[in-house]
Amino acid sequence: MKNMTLEHIAAVCGGTYYGNEADRTKEIKGAVIDSRLVEPGYLFIPVKGEKVDGHRFIPDVFEKGALAVFSEQELCNAAGPYILVESSLAAMKMLAEDYRKSLDIKVVGITGSVGKTSTKEMIASVLAQKYNVLKTEGNFNNEIGLPLTIFKIRQEHEVAVLEMGISEFGEMHRLAQMANPDICVITNIGLCHLENLITRDGILKAKTESFEHLTSEGVAILNGDDDKLCEKKMVNGRPAVFYGLGDAPKRAETEEGEKTLAPKQIYATEVEALGLTGTRAKIHIRNGNEPETQFTVEIPIAGEHNVYNALAAAAVARELGLTAEETKRGIEAVQTIGGRSNLLHRNGVTIIDDCYNANPVSMKASIDVLSKAEGRKIAVLGDMGELGAEERQLHFSVGEHFKGKGIDELFCTGELSRALAEAVKQCSPETAVHYFDTKEALEEALLPGVSVGDSILVKASHFMGFPEIVKALTEEK
Repeated sequence: MKNMTLEHIAAVCGGTYYGNEADRTKEIKGAVIDSRLVEPGYLFIPVKGEKVDGHRFIPDVFEKGALAVFSEQELCNAAGPYILVESSLAAMKMLAEDYRKSLDIKVVGITGSVGKTSTKEMIASVLAQKYNVLKTEGNFNNEIGLPLTIFKIRQEHEVAVLEMGISEFGEMHRLAQMANPDICVITNIGLCHLENLITRDGILKAKTESFEHLTSEGVAILNGDDDKLCEKKMVNGRPAVFYGLGDAPKRAETEEGEKTLAPKQIYATEVEALGLTGTRAKIHIRNGNEPETQFTVEIPIAGEHNVYNALAAAAVARELGLTAEETKRGIEAVQTIGGRSNLLHRNGVTIIDDCYNANPVSMKASIDVLSKAEGRKIAVLGDMGELGAEERQLHFSVGEHFKGKGIDELFCTGELSRALAEAVKQCSPETAVHYFDTKEALEEALLPGVSVGDSILVKASHFMGFPEIVKALTEEK
C-alpha cells in the first residue's frame, strides 16, 4: 500500500509506535481485521467483538508474517512492531480516510434506501468495460466493511465503486468522509430504517450527508423520479444529474401535494418486460449541446427497478467518459448475486432468490417481478425489520399490492406478516393465503406442493433466515 509506512500510520492514527527503528519506514502490503486473512507484510487490526477479542490473535498473526498490529493495550514481548491506539476501530477509519486521499483514483459512492447493491453491480459491470475496477464485495458497506474495502485498492485500480449503507444519523457522514467520492449516486428515498430515521425526510437528511464529502469537482447523480431527491437540484454549487423513466418531467402526488419532478439528463423509454429473463429499454443520454445519444439494451434482470439501476450506471458512465457501446455492453453483462433477484432453476421450478433483505419498496418490486412469471406464481414472504411505529401498516400495504398481480398462492410467516396476509385476503381474494407461526411449519407445508413449472419468490428481511428456504427448494430430489 503506497505511502503506508508504519511511521506514517502511527502519525495518522494518533498512535504510538513500538518496535525496531528499522521497521518504521516499511510499508504494509494490506490491512485486515480477520486473523485468518493475514498475509506476510500485512497490518492486523484487532477488534473487540461481543464474544471474541481480536487481541488474542496477535501472537498468531506475527507467526503468519504480519508486519505490524494495532493494539489498544501495551504488549509484553511482542514478536513484532505494534502501534498503540486508543481505539482500533477509530484508528482503522482514520487510516482508511488518509489512504483514500493519497490515491489517484475515481471513487463512485452509492447509497439509497433500495437497490444499492444491484446498482453497485450494474455500475461496476459498466465501468469494467473501460477501467480496472474495484467494487464493494458482499455486505462490506458499513463502518467496518467500507475501510476494509478501501484498503484493497491498489495502484492498478482506476475506479473504486463503493456501497455505503446506514441506519442512523451521522453514519453517512463518517462513511463519506472515508470514501471521499468523486461521484455520489443516490438510488431513492424509501421506507426503511425508520426506527432511527423516523420519516422519509429524515432518511433524505441522513443519505445526503454524503454530499459534505464529495471531492471539489464532485457530482451527485440522483433518481429524478423520487419526489424527495428531485429537490436537490444543486449540490455543493454544481447541478445534480438526474435519471429516470420518460422524457418529460413527471408530476407526482406527494405528502405535500402535487409536485413536478426533476428534468432528466439520462432517461429510458420503450420499457418492455421480457418475463423473468429481463427487461428491454431504450436509454437516452443528453450531453449538453451535443446530440442526444440513444441505444436499446436488454437488461438481463427482470423488473422496472433494474431499469433505474441501468440508468444510474449510464449516468456514471457519461461522467467517466464511456461510449454508448461500452455502456450497453456493461449493462448486458451484469450478473445477479445470491439473495438479490437471483434467478435459480432447479427441479423444473424457477426460484426468485431475493431474501437477503426487504423493505416495503423492494417487496412490492419483487411482487411485480413475480407477476411476470410463467406457470403457478407462489410468493413466500416474511417480516421486514426496522420500520418503526408504522410497521404493521407498512406490512399491510405490501399485502394490498397483491391486487391484480395474479399471484396464485402466498406462504408467509412472522408476527408482522399477519397484517400482510390479512391485506391479501381482503384485496386479492383469488390468492390462496397460508400463514404459519414458524418458518419450519411454512417450509413443511410448502415443499410437498411444489410442482414442475412453478415460479416461487422468496423474500424477507435477513433476520428471518429465509436462505434456508431457498436451500430447501434447490436441493436435488
